Amino acid sequence: MYAEERQQEILRRARAIGRVDVVTLAEEFQVTTETIRRDLTALERSGVLRRVHGGAIPVERLGFEPALATRDEVMTAEKERIAKAALAELPEDGSIIIDAGSTTGRLVQVLPLDRELTVIVNSPPLASALATRPNLSVIMLGGRVRGRTLATVDDWALHPLSNLNVDVAFMATNGCSVAKGLTTPDPAEAAMKRAMVRAAERCVLLADHTKFGNTYLARFAAIGEIDVLITDTGLDDATVAEIGAAGPEVVRA
Repeated sequence: MYAEERQQEILRRARAIGRVDVVTLAEEFQVTTETIRRDLTALERSGVLRRVHGGAIPVERLGFEPALATRDEVMTAEKERIAKAALAELPEDGSIIIDAGSTTGRLVQVLPLDRELTVIVNSPPLASALATRPNLSVIMLGGRVRGRTLATVDDWALHPLSNLNVDVAFMATNGCSVAKGLTTPDPAEAAMKRAMVRAAERCVLLADHTKFGNTYLARFAAIGEIDVLITDTGLDDATVAEIGAAGPEVVRA
């Protein structure tokens, strides 16, 4: 088993049972405890586990939300493929919402230069990246900026969304499951995401496979409210079938 495969299995077990133990993992994987400690360190640096005495626990059990910069360093190749696949969902012209997030940030980087679009964002970094492009009209939703995600939230950002009708919303999420829907740790950010979904004719979710099976505090949409899910090839066939049965078209990039 390669290190990455072992680490994904460790993460899966941690999320399933709430904690993993170094000694037990070493015995089950038939590797040294030092190898397991290196795996746990790598997972902690990725922002998905927290080391505790003798093992580790998943960050969602702590109510912990990794910072945007941390998430931006994880699954980079997968996120780039997802963003490029999302280009097929752009309208020829018209308006789009791009939600704050590390994968949606990749979409901003690859938007075509020859298509006239109105782009609505709730992230100052994304607005700055888009504002100088002559083919785009950029609307920045104001409000309180969350330092952890660099997303604007609260009434000053929510109110304009209630008066908008947008062609496509490209959404990000922290957690995704058919039973619990799309979830995120912060209720204020969930309210923004909920308003984005309601403002759009079509919703496209950009989420790598590590988001699936996770559930966070605040739900902002049901799976059935999403038209297209774009993920990576790491999402297993059973989960793809379950999500597809709930409504969305599933694209693995």
